[in-house]
Amino acid sequence: MKTYAFVILLMLGSVLSGVLAFSGNDHEPGRTRTYYIAAEEVDWDYAPSGRNLMMDAPLDSTVFRVRNGPPVLARQFRKVVYREYADSTFAMPKPRPAAWQHLGLLGPVLRAEVGDTLVVYFKNTGRYAYSMHPHGVFYDKDSEGAPYADGTAAGSYDKHDDAVPPGDVHRYVWPVPERAGPGPADPSSIVWPYHSHANELEDVHSGLMGPILVTRRGAADDAGRPLDVDREFVTLFGVFNENTTRYVADNLMRHTGDSLRVNAAGEAKGFFGLGLPTINGYLYGNLPLAALRMNQGERVRWYLFSSTGFNDFHTPHWHGGTVLVDGRRRDVIDLGGPLLMETADMLADNPGIWMLHCHFAEHMMEGMAARFEIVPGAETAAAAGR
Repeated sequence: MKTYAFVILLMLGSVLSGVLAFSGNDHEPGRTRTYYIAAEEVDWDYAPSGRNLMMDAPLDSTVFRVRNGPPVLARQFRKVVYREYADSTFAMPKPRPAAWQHLGLLGPVLRAEVGDTLVVYFKNTGRYAYSMHPHGVFYDKDSEGAPYADGTAAGSYDKHDDAVPPGDVHRYVWPVPERAGPGPADPSSIVWPYHSHANELEDVHSGLMGPILVTRRGAADDAGRPLDVDREFVTLFGVFNENTTRYVADNLMRHTGDSLRVNAAGEAKGFFGLGLPTINGYLYGNLPLAALRMNQGERVRWYLFSSTGFNDFHTPHWHGGTVLVDGRRRDVIDLGGPLLMETADMLADNPGIWMLHCHFAEHMMEGMAARFEIVPGAETAAAAGR
């Protein structure tokens, strides 16, 4: 009898272990990583140098144009972006580290190792309701950040996260289980985007996007950085349509003298046609070269994703080097639709200043290009073994 009882206990223990393993609770809980992020209105300049830095030439006024408006070079626009703060008072902006100066328009990097929990206090300082909706990670209904008929009650906390009113703060909680981390064919870390989903079309074109970087369990340092790379870059290949933002009236007023979409003759008025093809919100090489600088021999990880628009089909191409994606060697990769993500590993082995651009020719010619630099020097052991 005792033997049978012992066997039954062993079987129950095995079942319980399987349940725990399936649920991801068979490990010690990870860290809680807390961020304080505000939605802030800014005046954004797509080409702050005032020049086409890819060609060392003047900007093409036919790209930065206003239909049926005065002949102005319209580079600066009212937008809204995610910016990080030091604490819950939202009194002191957190300086962006040198390693992330290339993010440009993008919000701050949120980092996690599998098993961690991301806690984000989001303050909306803009004029319109905004939210934070994450991809990939786990969330309950009070942390989804997207309004639709999901069975949650109007006026409840489960609804407040969907579209946070101006001046309000909401606490988003995003656990990072195994299924949010790198898969078997992935490198040690991958990228997920976050963005506002209160009015996704207008919110994203207005500027509200950012990256989440998730590292495999046991493959990160204390800060959540992957241990097997020396440098990381995040690039959003995004077409911003200034006719489809929350601030189109403000921007028409700024560049044409009134806020209407038609002129006195009843002719349509607006900006640029389908939009501005940018990398991290910059055109024609205006993403600072110094921000995309690496040393010869470094192991570099590129996290890439596309934006959410009709025209967001991109094929990023690196001159002067190749990358590994899913174990395949490439120098052009496919972001073949809105909000697709890829992680690419590069060995920085070819010193010089090189072009990164979308190989969709119209996008490249209209400004979706940046420069990166590999600084020559003694090659590392990793480079010697290539």
